[in-house]
Amino acid sequence: MELPNGFLEQMKCLLGEEYPEYLESFSRPAHSALRVNTGKIPVREFLEKTGWDLRPVPWVSNGFYYRAGKSTGEDASNPAKHPFYYAGLYYLQEPSAMTPASRLPVEPGDRVMDLCAAPGGKATELAARLQGRGMLLANDISNSRARALLKNLELQGVENMLVTSEDPERLVQAYPEYFDKILLDAPCSGEGMFRKEHSMIAAWRERGPSWYAPIQRELIRQARQMLRPGGYLLYSTCTFSLEENEKVIDDFLEEYPDMELCPVEPYEGFAPGVSVGVGDLSACVHIYPHRMEGEGHFLTLMKKQAAEPCCPGPDIQRHTAISNEKLPETRKGKRKGHEGGKIRRDRRGKSGETAQSPAAMLAAAEEFLAHTRRDWKSGKFFCRQDQVYYLPDGLEPAEGLRYLRTGLWVGTVKNGRFEPSQALAMALRAEQFDAVLDLASEDERTIRYLKGETIPLGKKDSAIHKGWVLVCVDGFPLGFGKAAGATVKNKYYAGWRMV
Repeated sequence: MELPNGFLEQMKCLLGEEYPEYLESFSRPAHSALRVNTGKIPVREFLEKTGWDLRPVPWVSNGFYYRAGKSTGEDASNPAKHPFYYAGLYYLQEPSAMTPASRLPVEPGDRVMDLCAAPGGKATELAARLQGRGMLLANDISNSRARALLKNLELQGVENMLVTSEDPERLVQAYPEYFDKILLDAPCSGEGMFRKEHSMIAAWRERGPSWYAPIQRELIRQARQMLRPGGYLLYSTCTFSLEENEKVIDDFLEEYPDMELCPVEPYEGFAPGVSVGVGDLSACVHIYPHRMEGEGHFLTLMKKQAAEPCCPGPDIQRHTAISNEKLPETRKGKRKGHEGGKIRRDRRGKSGETAQSPAAMLAAAEEFLAHTRRDWKSGKFFCRQDQVYYLPDGLEPAEGLRYLRTGLWVGTVKNGRFEPSQALAMALRAEQFDAVLDLASEDERTIRYLKGETIPLGKKDSAIHKGWVLVCVDGFPLGFGKAAGATVKNKYYAGWRMV
């Protein structure tokens, strides 16, 4: 691995006498870690249930190191192949990348934004900390990356979310001074990933700090515009460059005196920020691989001062949930049907009526949901084409934006028959459905189910009768199946299957 000379000179100036230790860190392997999804399972229960040989990430309460290997996924050496991963019980994440979401003081009920959220490592943690209350808007300007983001959020069982693929400037227009907490993990030159991802070195040579800094400056200004007075903004990157970190923050604080630095929960391995102007930036945090068991990160927490007592953000022009009404018009006269990244109209027959009336679709959905033990609010359901959605309290989709998801995708109505979605399965708990096939993680049927195969029912499954069943692993949902006779037809989402 040949590091760029310009980068080495930069690090020598930045680290001083610690520079040789930093260089030596490249001779050690990168660390592998997972973060427990506390939205589904408490940390203690996870550790007891798995019995895996894990070591805590000391500065993140739900982070753990594992030893990567080539096992079949029956232990922690290959957690991406274990059924618990498919149950959304944890997220695989580089240890230092866990830090930003852990230091943004999110509380249940907050309005939270992750502005550059893909692939979802930070967004899923923010959602877990909301505990199903409030809202999370997760955005990525790249549609393909936003789709990966959506998958990870749904895999982790998140439903109080809006997922967008938008230019931040359009979000500013829709959500001025609206959010209580905003995380901006800005695109950067990726210097903290050189050891783990060697391809980042070539990318740095092509587009280094000077290319990214203007983008970061614009993004942090836009984030501030969406932050309510009294709210918190956490800026982070996975790079070491002063140009992308302290200089961005120093100029930002000078331009906006209503923003002030805040200390973050400390850890002995954190390195303080470096002053690059007249301001004191010691409250900023650097994570270096020679100081901590992580690849590298930068973060800083800021608060927007309120000129008067804090109040909730202003109401926005938004779509309310609808039931048997047609979809409302947007400012451009288009219907708000953004699933799949495009604005779409209802399909209509020759008579001008919808192919399936919303009332009939909702009736089919309600018949299925009668098998769940949840308090569904009827006024929160709405339809788009042949799909039924549920908008939890606190979600406010704005007009004219590209939404990949607004709330929970409940299912699809085909020829009058309702089929539940994979997202619904992941949002439920086992005790919330009246027909459950609970498989042990070591049961060979569990892997067969995740691979999309029809699975047999055993003698112990005599309580399973014809119809929809929620397939679980050790009490945690994996997806749906349809029982018929002595088998369960596989309804696991094809795009998520184990390969």
